[in-house]
Amino acid sequence: MNRILAAALLTALVTPAMAQTPPADKPVVAPTSGNPNLAVATLKLENGTRLSKLIGSSVYNDQAVSVGAVDDLIMTSDDKVVMAVVSVGGFLGIGSKLVAVPFHDLTTGADGKTVMQGASKDSLNALPNFTFN
Repeated sequence: MNRILAAALLTALVTPAMAQTPPADKPVVAPTSGNPNLAVATLKLENGTRLSKLIGSSVYNDQAVSVGAVDDLIMTSDDKVVMAVVSVGGFLGIGSKLVAVPFHDLTTGADGKTVMQGASKDSLNALPNFTFN
């Protein structure tokens, strides 16, 4: 009885996983809603950066020293990111200072790190505090 129950449980767990794997010779087709005005598109980003990956990332200077972390990004009404809010100093976000720097001052290094050329903790701490309105 226990073997039958174990076999049934194993079959129930494995069958849905096998049913979800498409055959290798057939292309994967996105599900449709049945509504011609709604379509699901699959896109691959050839270049660019997901902003969700940038927010929270450490900011390094050109000597590979961490000088802060991206806290937020400021966008204009014409959808251009113009400022980065950087958290400087503190420990685990406590006692840190928020400063705004021009977004074009941040670059992505070959290793994927966010880099601000010539920045230091002292130079960023010398900037005025940024506050959200």
